[in-house]
Amino acid sequence: MKLQGKHILYPILFGIVLLASAVGAVFIGAIDIPANMVWGSFLHRLHISSDISVPAFYDTAIWQLRLPRIVMSLVAGASLAVCGCVFQSIFRNPICDPYVLGISSGASLGAAIAIILGWDVALLGITLPALFTALLTLVFIMAVGRISGQKSTQTLLLTGIALNFLISSVITLLVVINQQSMQKIYFWTMGSLATVSWGEIAWLIPVMIAVFVVLFYYAKDLNIMQMGVESAQSIGVDTQKTTYVVLIASSILIGVVVSFCGVIGFIGLIIPNIIRLMFGSDNRKLFAYSIFFGAFFLLVADTLARTIAAPSELPVGSITALAGAPYFIYLLLRRKNAARIRN
Repeated sequence: MKLQGKHILYPILFGIVLLASAVGAVFIGAIDIPANMVWGSFLHRLHISSDISVPAFYDTAIWQLRLPRIVMSLVAGASLAVCGCVFQSIFRNPICDPYVLGISSGASLGAAIAIILGWDVALLGITLPALFTALLTLVFIMAVGRISGQKSTQTLLLTGIALNFLISSVITLLVVINQQSMQKIYFWTMGSLATVSWGEIAWLIPVMIAVFVVLFYYAKDLNIMQMGVESAQSIGVDTQKTTYVVLIASSILIGVVVSFCGVIGFIGLIIPNIIRLMFGSDNRKLFAYSIFFGAFFLLVADTLARTIAAPSELPVGSITALAGAPYFIYLLLRRKNAARIRN
């Protein structure tokens, strides 16, 4: 009963902290909004009579600028963190995530091409090319793994890192050739939530929910696969189907996130490792708690990005990289020390 109580208490506690943080982020920005203005604006939107008169400036800032990016930070952060759990589970490597493996960069290449072609004027004009190139990147990585006979270890990781450099070089060439698109492409390569809209959120949330349903459905199979492919197959798990389904579903979600927010790295690297230290390796717990922690992490990062250099704004990807890059180095050193001890 005590253990079950924790399973109920933790999500409630994390949900309250997340909601409080999101509400607090509404007040913070280049211009602080008084609490009574925020409260009055919410009452007005709920068609509840109030004596508080809210100027149009505050109302627009709350509902068209701050709330969309706050909601997007929660949704995108949760998506990136859960997808990071999937990649680490499939490859059985704590330094794998969609950013390191090049899936995010692949999506950004599609976005860059779409911008150059002028397709960004449509709501899904960037999303569809980003999805295509994200999936194409995944297919290439898996093909290299199949050819080399190593589907889940160093070969795939090194292939993803090499693809990251290659794609970054291609994007740089595209920027040089198309100077007029340089600012927009820079936005996608660094990551930002400054221009997100309610329409984009309305597209992303159903995709996120659908992908999460698929991932939670296969969470038990992923747990079994941690014992090894042969052991999982002997129990009856279709390891190939599970691998392809969860990786494709995750890549689709990553592609949609990148198409709206740009490349935001290291969330899928940091959060799963923290959750694994706190709650163990059960993927059902990892997925569930990564939703809360990933959402909180990106919310804090975006709030810092739009406040610490106010009235200017920093790319949120630079904030996550400041936290993620040192942690990535720490994980590499820890794995090296562990390997030395075993030998």
